[in-house]
Amino acid sequence: MADPIQVNATVRVPGEAIRFKAVRAGGAGGQNVNKVSSKVELRIDLTAIEGLPEDALARLRAAQRNRLDAEGLWMVISDRTRDQLKNLEDAHEKVAEAIRAALVRPIPRRATKPTKGSKERRLESKKRISQTKRQRREGFE
Repeated sequence: MADPIQVNATVRVPGEAIRFKAVRAGGAGGQNVNKVSSKVELRIDLTAIEGLPEDALARLRAAQRNRLDAEGLWMVISDRTRDQLKNLEDAHEKVAEAIRAALVRPIPRRATKPTKGSKERRLESKKRISQTKRQRREGFE
């Protein structure tokens, strides 16, 4: 069983919701790459995250939709270092950071009307462009 991830005071990913797997990583590292399983894969059951509100769960699911596997588990991978424990810590931090981002409610956009000045500037710009094109046409006729 993996260690639980404490995101904040109320949100926690229990160890039972995490599947841990160490695999061989590609890339730099020489012969070490062929011998040591330093890459870390975590698969997390999103529905088992404790204290996560429904709206935050929906935002997390939407943000991580490309990282969900066929079972609906969230796949988090880390192979930044050649050390398995550091990669595990990095993967835990990735999970916590993504959940913290999902907890933030987006500010709803309020529709506004264009100001009088912006309307005037837009029309003035259109007139200027129209005049430039008119002058170009006169040169060819």
